[in-house]
Amino acid sequence: MNDMLEKFSYDDSVVRKFVLATIIWGAVGMLVGVIIAAQLAYPALNFDLPWITFGRLRPLHTNAVIFAFAGNTIFAGIYYSTQRLLKARMFSDILSNIHFWGWQLIIVSAAITLPLGITVSKEYAELEWPIDIAITLIWVVFAVNFFGTIFKRREKHLYVAIWFYIATIITVAMLHIVNSLAIPVSLYKSYPIYSGIQDALVQWWYGHNAVAFFLTTPFLGLMYYFVPKAAERPVFSYRLSIIHFWSLIFLYIWSGPHHLLNSSLPNWAQTMGTVFSIILIAPSWGGMINGLLTLRGAWDKLRTDPVLKFMVVGITFYGMSTFEGPMMSIKSINALTHFTDYTIGHVHSGALGWNGFIAFGLIYYLVPKLWKVPFWSQKLVTAHFWTATIGIVIYITAMWAAGITQGLMWRAITSEGVLKYPNFIETVVKLQPFYIARLLGGVLYLTGTILLVYNVFKTIAVSKAQKADLTDPSFQAAPLTHDKEEEENDDKHSHPTPWHRKLEGKPLIFGCLVLVAVFIGGPFEFVPLALIKTNVPQISSVHPYTPLELEGRDLYIKEGCYNCHSQMVRPFRDEVLRYGEYSKSGEFIYDHPFQFGSKRTGPDLHRLGGKYPSSWHWKHMREPISTSPGSIMPRYPWLYENKYDLESISSKIKAMKTLGVPYSNEDISNAAINMDAQANKIVEELKSQGEAVSDTEAKSEIIALIAYLQRLGTDIKAKTETSKKDNNK
Repeated sequence: MNDMLEKFSYDDSVVRKFVLATIIWGAVGMLVGVIIAAQLAYPALNFDLPWITFGRLRPLHTNAVIFAFAGNTIFAGIYYSTQRLLKARMFSDILSNIHFWGWQLIIVSAAITLPLGITVSKEYAELEWPIDIAITLIWVVFAVNFFGTIFKRREKHLYVAIWFYIATIITVAMLHIVNSLAIPVSLYKSYPIYSGIQDALVQWWYGHNAVAFFLTTPFLGLMYYFVPKAAERPVFSYRLSIIHFWSLIFLYIWSGPHHLLNSSLPNWAQTMGTVFSIILIAPSWGGMINGLLTLRGAWDKLRTDPVLKFMVVGITFYGMSTFEGPMMSIKSINALTHFTDYTIGHVHSGALGWNGFIAFGLIYYLVPKLWKVPFWSQKLVTAHFWTATIGIVIYITAMWAAGITQGLMWRAITSEGVLKYPNFIETVVKLQPFYIARLLGGVLYLTGTILLVYNVFKTIAVSKAQKADLTDPSFQAAPLTHDKEEEENDDKHSHPTPWHRKLEGKPLIFGCLVLVAVFIGGPFEFVPLALIKTNVPQISSVHPYTPLELEGRDLYIKEGCYNCHSQMVRPFRDEVLRYGEYSKSGEFIYDHPFQFGSKRTGPDLHRLGGKYPSSWHWKHMREPISTSPGSIMPRYPWLYENKYDLESISSKIKAMKTLGVPYSNEDISNAAINMDAQANKIVEELKSQGEAVSDTEAKSEIIALIAYLQRLGTDIKAKTETSKKDNNK
């Protein structure tokens, strides 16, 4: 019998690398989060420096937390658990190391480009096309390594965690490729192939499912492996695991439109997003219940084991956020919470409550096993638990209160039928105490992360001092059997669901079924917007941006203005009173990418064009409080010093033409001339309004930005005014 056993070893060195990357990038991501929270509470902390303004740092924070902190957590957990569940070393040590170093280089690239303003502006997909290609290549390396390990495994049946890992790898690849399709203009600039409403729907099909398949399914896989291991208990219900898995991956993919409720998205798509989001409560809570009930009989251990403490809190936050999300997908509730800080609280309860606490629990489980010594200080572990728990509770409570305050103030109308708070800045001033509380919560959470980093490195130092043996552990196991009679007996007698047991032994079929389950929902959502023209009615008065306006739009994106301003007036009485005519889907057909926004720290800008003279924007961008006392917006002095880009404007117009925007060849060849001509008109207008514009400033970025801001929403206004004149006749 022993002659049939094969000797093999696990590769834990790559797991150690991913664990260290997790804690380092976690501290960086939380630190950037604290900085931008401080900038909202104390705007002077923007320091008039372009690369550290809120607009540029905010996407750096989200990318660092999602792809650096959570991403490295996922890879550490998958590389550790997969080898043990399959009783096989990873398919290739070389691929493991390429994956690790490639992913770190991608993160470093993001950390460099985002503060420089090199961004696509699509949430969780801000990175430009060269980095997107790098992500694709590294993901392929990861997939080959993972599936190669499955095919060389010594364990026939695939455990629950492996199912979730398979769904993650397949679906993230699909989401990333579809959403990242773009036309490059240069090494640092591209335009997505989708426009307006379709671009928004594809983005939130990606964005919502990036949360689903990068921040949910892999962490559920980690939960199904590490919670039973830490509790020394089997999973509560295998049948519930099966129901949880298949229903979750099928339903999640349909829910993206709930990010666009009450917008100009067709009602059928909004309704579909709402229905599937509400149904999602069932499988989500099924997973939570399965995780928590796995601890039955292990309550005494829960009181003393920090790993279980972190994981139980994480699972609890998962249950809370997966109830809150569907509730926010109900149109009436969404009308109050969308564009407010309530959404920020919801997102952080998931990212820092669910993902963060599972990550911390995983690290506290792995480090003693990987470095062969106990943690240096159990007191620091306990301190981390309480600082992180108190911090995240303060954070999300402050954001909930801020969001409800915002929503109620925005929609408040007096008995005379006018806005009770007509000046948007009134809500901004009211929120300052909540922003300070949010900052306190963030500082506490960051403090806990720093305690973790310190504790881990002290533990590693002890391991080195004791010269612990870190060589890869060796094992013996029988090779995978292909005895059909033995397999059939196993399926019949030792498993409650023999049909699924058979499926678990066929990874290729299993993977194909996963692909079918997650693929169906996407095209059903966004293809009709491309093929059925009535879904996006054409408006004759809408025309493409001029070269200067297009350059101004690119600068708007570069400075991250979309992080604080929306461009979507919803069909609500208060919004029409505050901003003007509600937004129509046909107004956005030339927008690559869309700019609907997700958060209103400042007012909506879709009807901004012509609302103020150009001199107002000139003053506002230089010193926001000069036009809006109480504003927390940073100053942008560099816009008056940097020249707008004449050299690449023809290439940008040409790329837009390739995407279907009706520019002529003459528009392309005369782009720079037309750009200067419009700039000269704006400069003359500014001078006539009493502004002293120098020769340097006449060709500066601020002129292009003013051109774009003055264009916003004017197409539909032109149509409305024409209709009024016709009626008067």
